[in-house]
Amino acid sequence: MTASIKDVAKAAGVSPATVSRALGKGPVSEALRAQVLEAVRATGYRPNLAARRLRSQETGTVGLVVADIGNPFFTGVARAVEEAAYQAGLRVILCNTDEDPEREAIYLRLMQEERVTGLILAPTLVTAERLARQPLAMPVVLIDRPGPPGRYDSVLLDNAAASAALVDHLVAQGCRRIAGVFGRTSGTGVERAAGYRAAMARHGLDAREEFALPQVAAAEAALAALLAGPARPEAVIASNSLLLMGLLQAIRAAGLRIPEDLALAGFDNESWTGLVEPGLTVIEQPLQEIGRVAMSLLFDRLRTPEAPVRKVMLGGRCVVRGSTARRAMAALP
Repeated sequence: MTASIKDVAKAAGVSPATVSRALGKGPVSEALRAQVLEAVRATGYRPNLAARRLRSQETGTVGLVVADIGNPFFTGVARAVEEAAYQAGLRVILCNTDEDPEREAIYLRLMQEERVTGLILAPTLVTAERLARQPLAMPVVLIDRPGPPGRYDSVLLDNAAASAALVDHLVAQGCRRIAGVFGRTSGTGVERAAGYRAAMARHGLDAREEFALPQVAAAEAALAALLAGPARPEAVIASNSLLLMGLLQAIRAAGLRIPEDLALAGFDNESWTGLVEPGLTVIEQPLQEIGRVAMSLLFDRLRTPEAPVRKVMLGGRCVVRGSTARRAMAALP
């Protein structure tokens, strides 16, 4: 197993930050530097060249700008990014935008003022469009949400395929009137809606969709609009966990049973989705892998600034639970 900077720190009896300073040009005594170097030899640690460049080139700080830190998806990704940065002896500046493009713009200016060496960003649609016109003067890796084609490295879920998998599952369970509620502030919602529409067309079914802010109250309003239509849906897909939670609450408030009256499926395998009755069918995203790959892309970009832009597409896993169970759903007319 490859030794990490934490292994060196433990062997030397110092912190990972002290190891980083000793291996770089930081202010440490010669005795302490010798102590760290001896620990390096003892553990067989090989310094990460990309991380070394990060430290020497700028501030040794990575910026992470997410849309909603209250969303467990971003919490999980942020933890993976922080762990990778810690292993490399780097710091992370975390900013939360609450899906507000103007707040996002303020934080992007802050990242430039702080001279962060690299940035990991989950952009709103507005900011993604701005990035096409006004590139940032730092290496950028986009996560979760697409940006200008061919401009920035990115690590994304195959959103269209994931939405299609939910549609295919619901059709296999006997559903035909399948509606979708999608986030309206990001490219993720757009891609998931496109995958939903394509899958519905493939099955010869009519699509019915609502776009909403990724908020519980907005999901409740979207469900009310769907239920007020001429033909009530047999199933609803939510494009993120906040919308899924809102739909669950709204369905219960309406006195409907899941899945007998309305099947429900969505994204993000959070702990609560398996605890509520009857358990919610969801697409599980590889949160840890998204964070690790994002940091790897950032390191690679710093090593080879002129390398071709890379887009890493990851797959999701459909976790089937009782909210889409065929045996409990009412017979189709």
